[in-house]
Amino acid sequence: MDAKSSDIPPHRNERAGFQAPAEYLQDLSVDRVAELIGAAADIALVVEKGIVKDVALAHSSLIANGYQETWLDKPWIETVTIESRPKIEALLRNDSEDPAWRQVNHISKSALDVPVQYTTVPVAGDDRILALGRDLSEISLLQQRLITAHQDLERDYSRMRMAEGRYRLLFNTSSEAIIIVNAEDWKIEEANLSAEQMIERAHTDLVGKPISDAFKSSSTGRLNTLIASAATRGVSSEPDLSLQSGKKVSLTASAFAESDHKRVILRLSDVDTGQASAQDNPALDKMIDHLPDGLVIADGDQRILRVNETFAQSAQLSSAQDAKGAPLSSYLGRSPTDINVLYSTLKKNGLVRNFATITRDRFGSEDKVEVSAVSAPTQSGTVYAFSVRSVSRRLTQTPRLDEKLPSATTDFTELVGRVPLKDIVNESTILIERLCIEAALKISANNRASAAEMLGLSRQGLYSKLKRVGLEPGE
Repeated sequence: MDAKSSDIPPHRNERAGFQAPAEYLQDLSVDRVAELIGAAADIALVVEKGIVKDVALAHSSLIANGYQETWLDKPWIETVTIESRPKIEALLRNDSEDPAWRQVNHISKSALDVPVQYTTVPVAGDDRILALGRDLSEISLLQQRLITAHQDLERDYSRMRMAEGRYRLLFNTSSEAIIIVNAEDWKIEEANLSAEQMIERAHTDLVGKPISDAFKSSSTGRLNTLIASAATRGVSSEPDLSLQSGKKVSLTASAFAESDHKRVILRLSDVDTGQASAQDNPALDKMIDHLPDGLVIADGDQRILRVNETFAQSAQLSSAQDAKGAPLSSYLGRSPTDINVLYSTLKKNGLVRNFATITRDRFGSEDKVEVSAVSAPTQSGTVYAFSVRSVSRRLTQTPRLDEKLPSATTDFTELVGRVPLKDIVNESTILIERLCIEAALKISANNRASAAEMLGLSRQGLYSKLKRVGLEPGE
């Protein structure tokens, strides 16, 4: 926590104090007053001429830092970090009429300083004051977690924005005419440039309008049947429909679910030319080849039709053409079972997201990947597109203990026959305890109180474990 940015500025607090303290509190003894002060504040200091004369601490994490012993007879200003010293000087000058709260950071044995919010009250003339402090460590920890969560959200948002950008680029540069229709009201939600050119309408004249407006009335009945059939069965086609412009087109419709809503993708092909509107597009091919993720297109027999250059390089192929006609399982999947699962899911749902598997290059080396896939019906049959993203170099957000265990397990098994089982078990227990403690300290930003709670240990129990596994405080 930034001490400067989180400071509460000095101000006069409007408070409602006791109306008759002399009548009701006059019988309190000195010991009882001291007990009340200690209970009211996390840290209470008696400071005389800037020197700490007495200390009361409210909880174990502060006691563990040794403040009660190390602060006595020491200048108060020397217990805080350099940037907090002007605030201590201001607190020492405060009078009882203006009890300003200021945050300072105390030096700690751990890597993190201890943030404390203080106010001071004179108790004997101008030489002796009582400093009352609130420990802000938990608030600081919550703020750090909030910042971490915010950064995670920002990273996720950035990834989603880049993914949407890639989708928009591919969608609008595709030479195939594509329209996305809401399956509930049959209104157009998206149309790419090729569809606009084929229908001969501007984007604003298509989006939000019923899909039937783009077709002649003689074709709307078959069009409605096509969309209804696709929404029910997943895939449907109609070979001959008439646009308002008089152009004849064939339609292939496939349904998919998104955010609890069903949508239908319509692919339009020009019947008059006798071929699909998708033609050779060098610019599009170049973009596909240079996508950062691998792309594989395969047919219904699990044979590769095409791969982009990114996938060809990861598979150690001399060119993308080398993969054409090969079984998909030669390069993708731990076993043919993975490919069968992908195909069955695609046939059922039309798409797959973040399927964890592996790729295999032509020399047998493996790489961990995530696969997202979609199926698309064509005139020659259904094709399947697989987007392949490597995750082997992805940074993990949380510590993983299993990264160290396999090699350690191998080391222990090699001791069998040379070392008694009791000693092997003791060594493995110490290793596991050390890994768990290191993980807890890392998750809690080296806050030992939080780490102890996370591990289900008392503070003292954690210190005993630290000593046992060779991680004593201060190491």
